[in-house]
Amino acid sequence: MHMADALLSPAVATTMYAATGATVALSVRKLREDENTQKLPTMAVASALVFAGQMINYTIPGTGSSGHMCGGMLLTALLGPQAGFLSMVVILAIQCLFFADGGLMALGANCWNMAFYGCFVGYYLIWRPIMQGKWFGNRTRGKIVAASVLGCMLTLQLGAFSVVLETSLSGIAELPFGAFVALMQPIHLAIGLIEGLITSAVLLFVHDSRPELLQDAASGSEGRRSLKATVAIIAVVVALVGGGLSLLASSNPDGLEWALFGNEEAGYSSNMALDEENYGRSSALADSAAAVQEKTAFLPDYAFAGSDSAAGTSVSGLLGSAMVAAVAAGICVLGGFFRRKRKAR
Repeated sequence: MHMADALLSPAVATTMYAATGATVALSVRKLREDENTQKLPTMAVASALVFAGQMINYTIPGTGSSGHMCGGMLLTALLGPQAGFLSMVVILAIQCLFFADGGLMALGANCWNMAFYGCFVGYYLIWRPIMQGKWFGNRTRGKIVAASVLGCMLTLQLGAFSVVLETSLSGIAELPFGAFVALMQPIHLAIGLIEGLITSAVLLFVHDSRPELLQDAASGSEGRRSLKATVAIIAVVVALVGGGLSLLASSNPDGLEWALFGNEEAGYSSNMALDEENYGRSSALADSAAAVQEKTAFLPDYAFAGSDSAAGTSVSGLLGSAMVAAVAAGICVLGGFFRRKRKAR
């Protein structure tokens, strides 16, 4: 669901940057007050896992489309909404700047669509009410599955609708509102269902290993593994997914690309049938953003420039995951520094 700059007007893109920036500022302020010492290793490996997971597009049967996880619900269940949102912003910014995944002018909108709903709406409207509610009694595992699936499906619907709304407000005449909604919502419902099942599997592993890492998941049971062992296992999974399984990703267009361009080459519908080389709108701001991105993206489209070598995908998965983990850990370290400085005063 990474939007390209051509789908947005400068005014809409600037507005979404402002909304995302304000949410980042509030999240940073909240994180500075967090005393959880386990958050640093968890934030690092969880963020890396989402980066690696987003590289694997899974086929949506019978559609000619594919989807990949957003990760907002996974991160908010492990880190809380504020730290989860900051982690998603790190992931999306690194994808944009160094791998040319999503437009730089559209980064604010992408953060809002893919991170805000999963982290904040998903947490306050779905995760916390289910985990603290009485619908499943004391069956924590059932609560985890229900919250993961419902949360991913709902928040992807909100994100997909926001994409439609933002393009409509940007005046993209080739994308009639009703027709675009009719394509975006059903395909992202299916994508959200699969992401929900993946998310629940990861969170069930964490619950069995270190239940205290899950937000609002009261459990009297002892974890089966130490924190170090749990983090190490997730780190190994990150390496396997980013460096190996990413090579098996579906070649079908993702939900947004499928809605825009279709997949006639594989015998499926043309959908909006936009020209992949010339669609949407251009602007001086978008041109400037593209020029910056061209200089910063050293592995565009997760590949070596000018090469079809599969090694480029593996290197992108491993390097990108490491970069995300390092920046996420750095955020936690800075948060701890400012907390200690405030206490000293």
